[in-house]
Amino acid sequence: MPKLVIASASYGIHAREALERLTKIFDEIRRTVFRTGMREEEVLREIGDADAVILGGGGPITRGVMEKASNLKIIARHGIGLDNVDVEAATELGIVVTYCRHTGEEISVAEHAIALMLACARRLVEADKCVREGRWRDRVKLVGVELRGKVLGIIGLGAIGREVAKIASKGLGMKILAYDPYVPDRVFKELGVEKVGLDELLEKSDVITIHAPLTPETRGMLSRERLARVKPGAILVNTARGAIVDEEALYEMVVKGRIFYAGIDVFSEEPPVRSPLRKLERAILTPHIAAFTREGLYRMDMAIAEDLARFFRGERPLHVANPEVFERRVRASWLC
Repeated sequence: MPKLVIASASYGIHAREALERLTKIFDEIRRTVFRTGMREEEVLREIGDADAVILGGGGPITRGVMEKASNLKIIARHGIGLDNVDVEAATELGIVVTYCRHTGEEISVAEHAIALMLACARRLVEADKCVREGRWRDRVKLVGVELRGKVLGIIGLGAIGREVAKIASKGLGMKILAYDPYVPDRVFKELGVEKVGLDELLEKSDVITIHAPLTPETRGMLSRERLARVKPGAILVNTARGAIVDEEALYEMVVKGRIFYAGIDVFSEEPPVRSPLRKLERAILTPHIAAFTREGLYRMDMAIAEDLARFFRGERPLHVANPEVFERRVRASWLC
């Protein structure tokens, strides 16, 4: 029977059924932790002779790792981001990569983004601190803004962005703009969302929320120059990937008051020990937990267990990130 390494701290905590199912598939299951920015030899040592890896946010699993981990046949990403997996190399080497897209994760992430918007608009963390520190009279300084009637700009209209659009338009009465060059016009029309360019979105939006993947194209997309175009007094929320935004520039924009508030769940370095955003009073920071709900994690855990079960039965998984691998030689011979 095959061997599995679980390199996700949260996998199985809220879905014991998923772990029970995996014990019927794998002869050996080992738990470990992949830290962000690990060296190849460290990752390789943890993978060992495993046939499968359930990968959290650490690593990365590079071409060098995959070339030397000769038993590795499938990487199951416990999440939707793939920036810590060299998917192109995996495809060339015949390694299947699955991820948790379309498992309902968009609900949890979208709700977290909306929560950050509301918390920023009403300065809830500052208000909580006021009460705890006995500064009741300071409440007169905590004037926020309403979201009803405001313009929400969504960068990335994938599954999460679409869920955010529905909640914000139907629940909060916001007007929605979106930038996504890869989504068909019909999707914008179906959602009642206005399609705009990125610069126009930044200039017109009262609230900006990011839901794009981290790619060479999106890395640093919200640069200092781009952030300078943001509408004065806007709120910026990021639950996607930290490296999409220039954190130094964002820090300066908030300090100067150009940006009213920032709600940040992701950072260019995690944990963000050197991030300037930690110094901001007008920022709400959460530790990359947008998908961390009992319901969301349960769905993701069960989806991974199902995909691994299918793979080791010789069937195609349901949530494949590199489907072209099946047009090549899959490392697992029974799928060839």
